[in-house]
Amino acid sequence: MGGERRSVEEEKLARAYDVTLLRDLWPFIRPYRGALAAAVLLVVAITFLDLALPYVTKTAIDRYIVPAEAPADPGASGGGKPGGRDLVVSLADPGAAEIVDRFPGSFRKEGNKARISLEEAGRLPREDLLSLRKGDLRGVLSMALLFLGLVIAGFFLNFVQVMIMEYAGQRIMHDLRFRIFNHIQNLSVSFFNRNPVGRLVTRVTNDVQNMNEFFTSIIVFVFKDLFLLAGITAVLFYMNWKLTLIVFSIVPPLALTAVFFSTRARNVFRELRTRTAEINTMMSETIQGIRVIRLFNQEGMNEASFRDLNHLFYLAGVRQIHLFALFMPIIDLFGSVTIALIVYFGGGDVVRNTITLGSLVAFISYLRMFYMPVRDVAEKYNIMQDAMSSAERIFQILKNRDLEPLREKEEEGGERIGDIEARGLTFSYVSGEPVLEDVSFRIRSGETAAFVGPTGSGKTTIINLLARFYEPGPGEILVSGRDIREWDLAALRSRMALVPQDPYLFSGTIRENIVQGNGHVTDEVLLDILEASNLRSLVEKLPEGLEKVLPEGGGSLSSGERQLISIARAFARGPDLIILDEATSYIDSESEKKVQDALANLMRGRTSLIVAHRLSTARRADRIFVLQKHRIVEAGTHEELMARKGFYHHLYRLQGEGRVK
Repeated sequence: MGGERRSVEEEKLARAYDVTLLRDLWPFIRPYRGALAAAVLLVVAITFLDLALPYVTKTAIDRYIVPAEAPADPGASGGGKPGGRDLVVSLADPGAAEIVDRFPGSFRKEGNKARISLEEAGRLPREDLLSLRKGDLRGVLSMALLFLGLVIAGFFLNFVQVMIMEYAGQRIMHDLRFRIFNHIQNLSVSFFNRNPVGRLVTRVTNDVQNMNEFFTSIIVFVFKDLFLLAGITAVLFYMNWKLTLIVFSIVPPLALTAVFFSTRARNVFRELRTRTAEINTMMSETIQGIRVIRLFNQEGMNEASFRDLNHLFYLAGVRQIHLFALFMPIIDLFGSVTIALIVYFGGGDVVRNTITLGSLVAFISYLRMFYMPVRDVAEKYNIMQDAMSSAERIFQILKNRDLEPLREKEEEGGERIGDIEARGLTFSYVSGEPVLEDVSFRIRSGETAAFVGPTGSGKTTIINLLARFYEPGPGEILVSGRDIREWDLAALRSRMALVPQDPYLFSGTIRENIVQGNGHVTDEVLLDILEASNLRSLVEKLPEGLEKVLPEGGGSLSSGERQLISIARAFARGPDLIILDEATSYIDSESEKKVQDALANLMRGRTSLIVAHRLSTARRADRIFVLQKHRIVEAGTHEELMARKGFYHHLYRLQGEGRVK
């Protein structure tokens, strides 16, 4: 295989689907149970209409096209075996009586009726035959009109039923998609470290859409197929129980075949869902990292990796095609064998006059109808396998309880962030690999504190714990004297503002990116924010001003301009605590002066926490905490730390001499 890069593997699923999946889906279905009940009632009505159609055909054949009446003798009454196929006419009809008188040798008179065999009637002049059978012609017309009426009624009911189900299905998908999106938003940051973007996008888009077949084609249509099977079975037994037993002799091998193929289809559908998520993940990574891929000339390796992944998806698709290419013809083969048996045994019964021709035609029609739901049930079972494979992945996310530690909303009374203190703080992202060990510090309200140290010493982790992206292990963090876990998370974060190294801007206007849904920011306040954040000159030179629409990530702006918008966004929150993650590391020297001035305005009068990679940024802090090997090894002002000639002094000399940046 050409490529070495592999997507993060998905969690392995159980070998068989659990009925709890259907129970998990019920809360999404329940609000629309009225629509589903109406659809089921319509399905029952449609089923009765479908069942009536072959019987109308039988009636037309036996009563009007090839009439069969018992001979006029006592033994023929009471529903005995049908006799010869005769045409019976009434002598009260002058036209019929005149024809009977002209052909006395062909008719047998029985009171006020006369009987002629159909074979003999076929030898009469065409005009006489049509005259004798004008009642049959009217009967055939009435049966045809009834058949057409049933078809039109079925069409109308099917239309209404499909509309109801599509509406309910779309609403269920709407609710399910929103629930997944909302749940993903509330998951902890550690969850996103384990799950790539493409996989999560697949859950919200492909997998939810895949559930549409389940809601619109399976839930109600399974009822229809089951009703139709039950109805056809009852009618077949009523018409001829012996032929029906022949039909049911094929059912056991048919059921075994369906179970055999459905088991294999389940595994194929699972693999298809997994491969789809992996392809989406790789596409997402490729688009986001296209600059790095091109810079390091990795297009070839990336293409090879995608070719391998795409081929695995292709192989899974081929296996699915092979299953259906074999399964459906086998179902049709069973149907054809059954019809052949019925033609043989039923045809013999017609010849022996034990059943009528119309009954045999209707029986075969019902038999064809019998195999339609059998095939539909098998096909819909495969659709359900596909839908359930998506449902498994969806509920993997919805049942994930790795949520942010939100508590019941409590009244904070406008409490502000004061002193911040950490006591014996220990934390690990991966068990057995500590990032912080027994870290303690105190930042007084209004003070500027800086955390410095080598890469991997735990500086950014302290930010993550303060923002409660992660929960601390042993130890505690106190905010205004209270354990940080006792604060309402939304209230705590509303008093913070983060200015990261590489700020993320959302697609939308500059105003929307600054305000971020804060309706309390008036135009007058916004002008003051633009002035304090050194953003006013940028906004004024844009023709659209604050209404300038930015692409995703703010790609049309420079790093410095994006950072100024990020600072303005922090201003708009009116925070008590400012967290700066080396906010000037990615910008040029010309823009750095503007950003530094804007940050100074933002930090004035507020508690500030700086993660500094460049020690020149940290030297202005009131207190500097130096981390080495996951612990705080020194603390003090810049002058105090330089005088001690310890680890901070060593780092500062290295950076001053240009050997470390």
